[in-house]
Amino acid sequence: MTPTAASAAALPRSRAPYENWRPPVIGVMLLVPIGADELLVADATGCGDIVLPTGSVENDESPEQAAQRALQGTRHGLPVLRQVAVNHMQMRRRKVISHLVATHPLTHEDTADLAYRDPRAVLRVLPTGQAITELPENAQARLLLGLQALAIGVMAYLEGDVVQRVESVLAS
Repeated sequence: MTPTAASAAALPRSRAPYENWRPPVIGVMLLVPIGADELLVADATGCGDIVLPTGSVENDESPEQAAQRALQGTRHGLPVLRQVAVNHMQMRRRKVISHLVATHPLTHEDTADLAYRDPRAVLRVLPTGQAITELPENAQARLLLGLQALAIGVMAYLEGDVVQRVESVLAS
């Protein structure tokens, strides 16, 4: 062995951290109020597992455009109001970015025409309190933050479910 090869073999190998080995996964969750006190949720398996309607955000697409693809069937398109929160979460090998997009309130008649991107899921309208308690724990926190951001007119930024900053969107 040459002296440089021997010294290189003696050095410990550095390892890359398990971060961002692949491009990020970017998704959208929909906050769809029905009237003043109900929410639209998806029963993902048909057996009571409740989730917020979701979809993926494709390249060169805004979260609002992705929301239009996740729920279809309204006559004039989904009445997207605005984005209320974005969450960046580092998983083992990639970052997951979730946008929470709120719509204008819909009526029960509007929901009858909606089709979810996953045909196995059933769209349901639940009272807000019931929807909050039936969602998984991490989705509960995002939904509560989204409802609060929607009510006070702000945009919330999260890193791993920890609020980093809140900015007003009602400047105009």
